[in-house]
Amino acid sequence: MEQITLGNVSITRVKEYFGSVEITPDAFFPESSKEVWEAGKEWLAPDFLEPETNIVYSAIQTWLLHSEGKTILVDTGVGNHKERPYAPVWGHHESDFLANLARAGVQPEDVDIVINTHLHIDHVGWNTYLHDRQWVPTFPNATYLMPKDDFDFWNPENGHKSVFGRGNQNVFEDSVTPIVQAGQTQLWENSHQIDANLRLDLAPGHTPGSSVLTLTSGTDRAVFVGDMLHSPVQILEPDANSCFCESPAEARATRRKVLGWAADNNALVIPAHLGGHGATEVVREGSTFAIKGWAPFTPYTEQR
Repeated sequence: MEQITLGNVSITRVKEYFGSVEITPDAFFPESSKEVWEAGKEWLAPDFLEPETNIVYSAIQTWLLHSEGKTILVDTGVGNHKERPYAPVWGHHESDFLANLARAGVQPEDVDIVINTHLHIDHVGWNTYLHDRQWVPTFPNATYLMPKDDFDFWNPENGHKSVFGRGNQNVFEDSVTPIVQAGQTQLWENSHQIDANLRLDLAPGHTPGSSVLTLTSGTDRAVFVGDMLHSPVQILEPDANSCFCESPAEARATRRKVLGWAADNNALVIPAHLGGHGATEVVREGSTFAIKGWAPFTPYTEQR
């Protein structure tokens, strides 16, 4: 685990998985150029690319925040024991995520707020866990904040078609519906102010309800961007979407808007899936962007 403090908010990185996601750059990012991957092999490996196999590497992680006395989780990863017939890399996953969270000083009952930046398979998994053959909320005292646009899009009753095909099958039923049934869901639209430091805003494109969490505390700024970025290559080529983006034009516009704000405000960009340093500062470079520096996370130490 690693941590950083920005203003009055502490951030701890709690990892669930790091490694291959069994997809090549040209398949994952079909709009990216081969040249940028070739030119970047030295610095992309080993955190973002395995050059010998040409497979993208990715992290599954949760960002643990402490702000104004609240314990907040940003995204909940893949989860254990889930049936994922069309996403086998995440099916019947087994990880020590809850033990890692405990090492960060947090038990499930301590969590006040869970933020799902969107409702993809690898962002809601630990919303629930298997107890007596039933899926129940992992965090019994938490309010789960979910964007309404994504809730409506992924609700099987609404019959929406996705570029993901059936890749998100079972996710709503085992990781969203039990939260609704427990009365712990809060759906929000457009924007939602959590406290004086944290605000959620819609950032559509990857999914209809994809959102970003902006941190503003003292002179520090950060933005948790979910799947707006899967790879630092998308900073260098902001028009390169992932193959999982539902609305390509919106995804490109959102990425440019958020990266522009981050560059202009010296804000740390914190995606959901970056390995290595996990987050970065960016600068404008002509009509695109460049990496200014990686996040100065330090090894986690218990807060006393």
